[in-house]
Amino acid sequence: MKSEKEKMINGELYRPSDPELVADHIHAKKQLQAINDASNQDLRNQLVKETFGSTGENCYIEPRIAFDYGYNIHVGENFYANFNCTFLDVAPITIGDNCMLAPNVQLYTATHPLHPVERNSGVEYAKPITIGNNVWLGGGAIVIPGVTLGDNVVVAAGAVVTKSFPDNVVVGGNPAKIIKTIEI
Repeated sequence: MKSEKEKMINGELYRPSDPELVADHIHAKKQLQAINDASNQDLRNQLVKETFGSTGENCYIEPRIAFDYGYNIHVGENFYANFNCTFLDVAPITIGDNCMLAPNVQLYTATHPLHPVERNSGVEYAKPITIGNNVWLGGGAIVIPGVTLGDNVVVAAGAVVTKSFPDNVVVGGNPAKIIKTIEI
């Protein structure tokens, strides 16, 4: 039988009130506080590397990030997140190399059942977010559960990304759509 944590990470309905997940969430909040309060970048980087599932060597995160667990966040080499980014990492968030997040970017893997009775029962689920290499997410962009972005994608400021997009495109709007192709 799967644990609630295994169900959560696999995108199945799970109960967030499970004692293991509650303990993980409490630990994550302590790490989150330490990361956001770190007085210098070296300490912040060390705490991020201890908390995230994996990181490249060069990882720079401005303060006031937010996340649910931390261990479901995987970022590649040369990752940069500007101020006030949110990672709802109930399912894995995987970000490739040479990626940049502008201020207030929000990556949401968490979701809830649509039917009110099921939703009110306390179960929830998640869908992973996968972001390729050389991706830039503009300020205030939102990426919802289950989205995959290819390599070299640029997401315009304020875009709400509700579906996946291939390599080499600029997307923007709400819901986001392809604005142009990037010639590589």
